[in-house]
Amino acid sequence: MSLENFLYRLHFDTENARPSDLEVDWEDAPLTYKMYRGLPVIPLPEEVPLSLADQRVSQGLSLHQLGAWLWYSYGLIQISQGLLTTTLADAGSESFLPHVTNRRPIPSGGALYPSELYVYLKLSSIPPGLYHYDAAHHRLVQLREGNFDHFLSRALGGSCPVNECFGVAFVSIYFWKNFFKYDEFSYRLQGLDAGVLLGQMQEMAKKFGVSTTVHYQFLDRAMNALLGLSAVQESVYAVVPLSFQTEGSMQSPTQWIERGEETASDLMGELSEQKHVHVMRSKRRRKYPALLQMNEAVMQESTHSFTRYSDHLESKWTRLSDERILLPRLQKPSYDLAQFCWERFSPEMDFIRRKTDQDQVARIMEMTMSALSYGSDLGKDPEVAWGRLSLYVSIYQVEGMQDGAYAYEPVEHALYPIVCGDLRARLQDGMTMDNVNLYQVPLCFHVAGKRDHLINQLGFRGYRIQQMEAGIVVHRLLLAAFTCGMGGHPLLGFDVKNCDDLYNLETEEKTCLIQIPVGHYRARARFQGGLHG
Repeated sequence: MSLENFLYRLHFDTENARPSDLEVDWEDAPLTYKMYRGLPVIPLPEEVPLSLADQRVSQGLSLHQLGAWLWYSYGLIQISQGLLTTTLADAGSESFLPHVTNRRPIPSGGALYPSELYVYLKLSSIPPGLYHYDAAHHRLVQLREGNFDHFLSRALGGSCPVNECFGVAFVSIYFWKNFFKYDEFSYRLQGLDAGVLLGQMQEMAKKFGVSTTVHYQFLDRAMNALLGLSAVQESVYAVVPLSFQTEGSMQSPTQWIERGEETASDLMGELSEQKHVHVMRSKRRRKYPALLQMNEAVMQESTHSFTRYSDHLESKWTRLSDERILLPRLQKPSYDLAQFCWERFSPEMDFIRRKTDQDQVARIMEMTMSALSYGSDLGKDPEVAWGRLSLYVSIYQVEGMQDGAYAYEPVEHALYPIVCGDLRARLQDGMTMDNVNLYQVPLCFHVAGKRDHLINQLGFRGYRIQQMEAGIVVHRLLLAAFTCGMGGHPLLGFDVKNCDDLYNLETEEKTCLIQIPVGHYRARARFQGGLHG
């Protein structure tokens, strides 16, 4: 199977991206977190703040602040026990089974959390080196000790002066963690999951006054070797330098072209080989050749293969009509990110009808698309980023607005109508599962991206970059909904072609990447407790 067909099936033929006869072996399911054995550890303080207000620092993170940053980024913050409803086929009766989950600050497809978080740190409170964040024990596991500034700067193509940073974060994907359930469809989820984690890390960085730049292009094999990762199990997806520099002072990625060539092989030759033992619990693992083939295809062996993204080849915003709704520009909402982490919830049949107004729509739209103003090696111009990703919404009974489907134009902060009328039945019929009641939802958002998945400019690496950027946008959309007293449920179980037709996306060479119904919801019956100290 060609890689083009693989990606087409992931997006437009999802029923065949996962075997129909696949029986998930839950008894042999992997852990949702990785645990190393036999390595030095640094316990992080258990006393984490219950509020993230006034956490800004200007010089060096303390161990307490580092622990809070990691915990609220990707820690196990709560344990929850609810009930699963099952129907007995022979008797036709319902039974209820207890279901216990470890909750994190961010959502994940199937709550499987395929991402892992690593950090390179140069802080006075701990030895300099590379660490894995052990979420299960809220501690750092030391993988390598020493200074790796020069190695990392070269692996990033010379685009970042790592010596001026106090640390670097690495977001990886452990393939088996969600492949065991979703099979090849897991590849689509993995990029989105990594993007949601990147979005949360950026929000946390702002709270602590830390500057970040996301690097999607780097020497993969060198980064994996530095962390001691086996590329057949796990691979780095994004690298995020951390500094207290002012925004815009970091070196521009355009410096790539002025640097000499670096290769992964040369850098790996400078490292001592590391083989670590870790636990994931699964004893029986299926093979995933398509994922490994795709991962091999996206790897960059030389810094000369790094590509600067250009918007010159992309189509610009085309005004759909002269009719538009200019949305009010509102003050930025005040919220405590810690409260969002505690209360985050993905409603299913829990959505309920309540008053929704134009101000709430305006806030969600503006706040969501502002997520693309982040710094990355693709550039920092949000208008260029808005050419890569777009936001659409289907509205029902919002005060002061006509029911229908709309396209959002972020520069004008305006909605352009596409189709008028009640679209709930069409959207509900397009669901592949009956787990969300869209008839109770006033807002159904769709994040759309280039139909070629950026492959024409960035090669097959463009697909996972597109998915990660969509994840960043989804994270901000959920946060924006929270500031309006609502919740959202990111979904991939929808008819992509149906939604593309709804918004006339094929003519714009775009496609829907993910669907997020947003609305008010009732609390679900469950026992829940915090895991903070």
